[in-house]
Amino acid sequence: MRRRMAGFTLVEMLVVIGILAVLAAILFPVFARAREKGRSTVCASNLKQLGMAVSMYSSDYDGYYPWGIDPADYYCPVIWDGFPEWQALIPTMYWLHLVVGPYVKNRQVWECASDDGYDELEDSGLPLPAHPSSYAAFGTSYMWRTELTFSRTMPEQLPDPVGTNVLFDGHGKWHGGLGHNARRWNMLFGDGHVK
Repeated sequence: MRRRMAGFTLVEMLVVIGILAVLAAILFPVFARAREKGRSTVCASNLKQLGMAVSMYSSDYDGYYPWGIDPADYYCPVIWDGFPEWQALIPTMYWLHLVVGPYVKNRQVWECASDDGYDELEDSGLPLPAHPSSYAAFGTSYMWRTELTFSRTMPEQLPDPVGTNVLFDGHGKWHGGLGHNARRWNMLFGDGHVK
């Protein structure tokens, strides 16, 4: 008598592969969301550290916010057309990440882990190519609330520090959907909290 060799049939193999494919289809989106949540947490941590650096700068400079601009101000000064006196100051100002740089130990805090670049300034339609990332193109992944600088505002002068964003992701699609209402930004607020 011949012994039959043990093994899997083609049908059994296809069933196992099908089950694995279904499990992968279920689990991969979960892993992707968890990974993005981790990146968002790193970004929020960076903003918290940058908030402390801005606070130290303010302490050293009579309580004023840093005298610096962001990539949007530098490359798209047209956004300040309604404020020609402020627009005229832009060529004389340094970038915020250079101004606050001495108060930051690790230069990498200016890089958001989810920064995958963009082609235009958020909600303006103005071209602002940031590739392969904003950090690689400009040295920072974040944008600054420059009117606080222009108006020579002090943190304690903010009418609503809890609701006033100061530093935030350069492009809102990083931490949410592509529709305007679904966009999410990590933001540093005037009172120092990050959300």
